[in-house]
Amino acid sequence: MDAIDALNETAFWLERELADSFKVQAFRRAAGIIAGLSREELTARLMDGRLKRTKGIGSRTFEVISQALSGAVPDYLENLRRRGAEPLVDGGHELHAKLRGDLHSHSNWSDGGSAIEAMADAAHILGREYLALTDHSPNLTIANGLSPERLMEQLTVVDGINERYGQEPGFRLLTGIEVDILEDGQLDQSAELLSQLDVVVASVHSKLRSDKRSMTRRMLAAIENPYANVLGHCTGRLVKGSRGTRPPSGFDAEKIFASCAEHSVAVEINSRPERQDPPDELIRIALDAGCLFSIDSDAHAPGQLDFLQYGAERAEANGVPSDRIVTTWPLDRLLEWLQPKP
Repeated sequence: MDAIDALNETAFWLERELADSFKVQAFRRAAGIIAGLSREELTARLMDGRLKRTKGIGSRTFEVISQALSGAVPDYLENLRRRGAEPLVDGGHELHAKLRGDLHSHSNWSDGGSAIEAMADAAHILGREYLALTDHSPNLTIANGLSPERLMEQLTVVDGINERYGQEPGFRLLTGIEVDILEDGQLDQSAELLSQLDVVVASVHSKLRSDKRSMTRRMLAAIENPYANVLGHCTGRLVKGSRGTRPPSGFDAEKIFASCAEHSVAVEINSRPERQDPPDELIRIALDAGCLFSIDSDAHAPGQLDFLQYGAERAEANGVPSDRIVTTWPLDRLLEWLQPKP
């Protein structure tokens, strides 16, 4: 087995089961350290002891590399694969099997932990037909939001990845952005740039404790924007995790979801375990309002792309029909829906 592949796959499975980030990064860092070495050179360093003394190669990563070089699947990876064969959730399996893609993911161009190519490759391996790359917009400086110039540069990178995948039909990386909904309801990027993207996820990231009336007005303005496709993690709540907990924002749910239905903006069912956003009662209000939904991973690393299982379980438990979920649609139907509204 290729040692770099073994290290990266190990990191993938650790991410999927929510291991500590330092553990995940140890394997990705080790993969980067040996990336420039031929198999012969790597074997030589293993045999003469230099590999074990290399900074950034710990006992576990050394074990994975040495077993991979011997031609075996490393024991640690084999154990992770066995655990990974088990579903993450008890329910939602039928709906999860119908999901074709994911409209919300991040790379190391903003606050994700992996390269765009790694995110695309993981989505392809998981059987996705499409993945939208939606790094943050400029206003979210804490997440290294993309300036207009960086966003334009990223579009070129996506084009190159799609050229590579063009030889393997069945997967497409969609251009996109998770754009901040500013306090006045405007989207944090120019209309000219938004018009060049496949997917626009509009999310509130600031002033989450604003009063209900102000938040409703702010969100309605964003939903009415012709370039908005998906309303991301609409309450902004956190129910667990390393960042602690955060209560949901207050807004008039009936008005918000009626507007989403009117303007064909999908309500995101955010699959991150620490978000579980929207809460179940809001999913049901959106369902009654006639909304479309998008089950998205909001992945910040390759292993998190499999979080769609969590979203599928919640959608199925709340009775959301699969045809109302845009991420079950084939790409041609999805792209037609994604066109800017008149």
